[in-house]
Amino acid sequence: MTPRFPTPRQGKYVRRKAPLAKAATVTALSALLALAPVVPAHADAIRAQEWALDALRAEDAWRTTKGDGVTVAVLDTGVDDRHPDLAGQVLPTEDLVGFGAGRGDRAWARHGTAMAGIIAGRGHGPGREDGVVGVAPEARILPVRVILEDGDPARKRARSARAGALAEGIRWAADHGADVINLSLGDDSKSAHPEPREDAAVQYALGKGAVVVASAGNGGEDGDHISYPAAYPGVIAVTAVDRYGNRAPFSTRRWYATVCAPGVDVVIADPDRRYYEGWGTSAAAAFVSGAVALVRAAHPDLSPAQIKRLLADTARNGPEGGRSDDLGAGLVNPAAAIAAGAKLKPRPQAPAPAEYGQRYFGSGPDQAIAGESGTAVLAPIAGGLGTVFLVTAVALWHDGRRRDEDEEGPLSPPVLPG
Repeated sequence: MTPRFPTPRQGKYVRRKAPLAKAATVTALSALLALAPVVPAHADAIRAQEWALDALRAEDAWRTTKGDGVTVAVLDTGVDDRHPDLAGQVLPTEDLVGFGAGRGDRAWARHGTAMAGIIAGRGHGPGREDGVVGVAPEARILPVRVILEDGDPARKRARSARAGALAEGIRWAADHGADVINLSLGDDSKSAHPEPREDAAVQYALGKGAVVVASAGNGGEDGDHISYPAAYPGVIAVTAVDRYGNRAPFSTRRWYATVCAPGVDVVIADPDRRYYEGWGTSAAAAFVSGAVALVRAAHPDLSPAQIKRLLADTARNGPEGGRSDDLGAGLVNPAAAIAAGAKLKPRPQAPAPAEYGQRYFGSGPDQAIAGESGTAVLAPIAGGLGTVFLVTAVALWHDGRRRDEDEEGPLSPPVLPG
């Protein structure tokens, strides 16, 4: 079988002039690229657009904990540990790719940094009033590089290298102190199918007490194909909603959906020190990983299965009947999960079996997917294993200055240690 080393499924970063006016939505280009104007370069302009924190009622949870003592592994591209919103929060990177862009290159750490900021951003400035704040701002980030950025020149040879990076990364994270493993990536191509070594790695991590969170997929307008690793047993699979609680059109609808979280017009941090708006179930998964970090900090002895059930039982705005493929059990609610967790007695995690003798595994899908292929050779992502988060084309803020650059224009890389 052709090794399926990933390339990220991301939108392009394009710089353009825009008036300092109220944000307006511009028609997406081929459903891959959304454009939005620059907003004023004031700290409160960034914070004011972090609607997701209000939607998750993060401040209610912060009365109990902000995630101190919890380590969240971000299996992704690189993470910029010198970004001011993440300074002091990022542990050394484990690079399981071993080729492609290097630290400080444009194609090294854009997606991973965005996810890390959603999870554990702390802001910056004298009172940390500038920049992005994450759901669990006192949690630590453990970066594990398992995929390439979209703009990495090495993506053309990705088919033949490091096919097992994801499975290896999950095991590595579990062995190196990860309390939560964030997988803002996935294979939702038509040929997607379960990989035994990845499923085994997930079960290994769950058995060691690590909660595994994954994005449900961005295939909602392209067939709703099953996405892995979201569909592996025990994983908290996250779909995306907008600020009004409606399912995002791109968000994959499948039987494995656990909960939903914000995934539209999400403000993210970038290594170029600008801030962007983006969309995707990648972002939604990162928000849930932050929520899990808060629950784990408050109740460190609860098992991954108990935490998964807590999130489902305490979710807000649940669909009729208590669950749907669109929204799972509803919008994740960390404060309610923390409160409910105080009533539980810790129970050990029971491993979930995989049934590889059959076409599907675990509890299985419904009849709607009976005609899908589960054995075809996987392609690298634009529809394969990779990040499922798309970023809008215009920077929101960059130290009070704007630059007029196109997609291929020069960027000054952040200053990184030698």
